[in-house]
Order: sequence, then C-alpha cells, then structure tokens
Amino acid sequence: MRADALRNRTALLAAAEAEFADRGMDASVADIARRAGIGKGTLFRHFPTKDDLLAAVVLDRITGLTALAGDLSRAPDPGAALAEFMAAAAGRQQQLDLSFLRASGALNDRLAETREQLFTAILTLVTRAQQSGALRTDITGMDVILLMCAPNHVVSFVPDAPPDLWRRYLAIILDGLAPQGARPLPAPPPGA
Repeated sequence: MRADALRNRTALLAAAEAEFADRGMDASVADIARRAGIGKGTLFRHFPTKDDLLAAVVLDRITGLTALAGDLSRAPDPGAALAEFMAAAAGRQQQLDLSFLRASGALNDRLAETREQLFTAILTLVTRAQQSGALRTDITGMDVILLMCAPNHVVSFVPDAPPDLWRRYLAIILDGLAPQGARPLPAPPPGA
C-alpha cells in the first residue's frame, strides 16, 4: 500500500472510531470522511460500505488488544500484566462503546479468527497469572473476557459519570480475582 493510501486508511479508521464513539451506529459516512479530512470517494475506495468500515474498526481494536496481550504475556509479573491488560481493555472500551461488536460478527470473515486470537492471548495471561499465584484458580479465560466489559457497563448506568469512574469498578473486579480471601464460586463458568 502506498504511503498516502496508508495515511488515508489510518485517518479514516481513527475518524470512524471517534464518530462511532460519539454517535454509535448512527454515525454517517459523510461525517467520518469530513472528520478524517478525506473525500467520501476516498473513503469508499478503502471501505465499500459502512459495514466494511465498522468491521475494519473492530478488527483494528481487537488486533491492538491481541498485540498488547502478547507483549504482556512476556512481562515478569504475570498478575500485574493481567491487571494492566484489563485496564487497557476497559480504557479502550471507555473511549469507544464496543457494544456493536456483537452486531458486527457477521460483517467480516476475519472477525471470528481475530477474536479467537484475542481469546487465546487472554487465556495465556490468565494461565500465567494463576501459575504465579496472582489469580484464583477457579477463574477461566472466559470469566476474564466477560469481566473486561463490566467496568464500563456498570458506569453506563451512572448519569454524568466522571470519565475515569470505570477504574473504581475495575479495582473491585481485580480484588475479586485475587486468591486472598476468595470463597468458592456459586456456579460453573460459562462455556467458551
């Protein structure tokens, strides 16, 4: 890809992410192009449909989280690495409501594969944290995947919440994941 085409694509993805964060699925292609400083024709050359653009935003987000999880899987403190990953995931979700992830599953064949790579990387973080004694042993990778969304979901019910309120709920979650003082969980974990 030419350098100018790569710059345009990067600008379009950033603008689309910002527009989807501001307006959800009602974000218009015209506003995305305007925000990127690029004509609509250029947008459509990169992304023939709004769904293609949405899928690219989702893929970009998941790929970034997967790379972060991979980097953190080599960190010397597995417990801190898992906490850092969960904070980064919650922080990125706070910037962009990822509720459309569920709706976008059929938009791109690569989404399922990309999601699976993320889940595998998270499982590695979970396993390392458990082996180090930093994470209770009855927690699964799927538990962590579901809990990544919890801080922002909780805050979504607080009118005029401060932008960093999600951090409070992440801290509560992280304390609940610690083996110290843990009680048996009342139900089995969900399937993958």
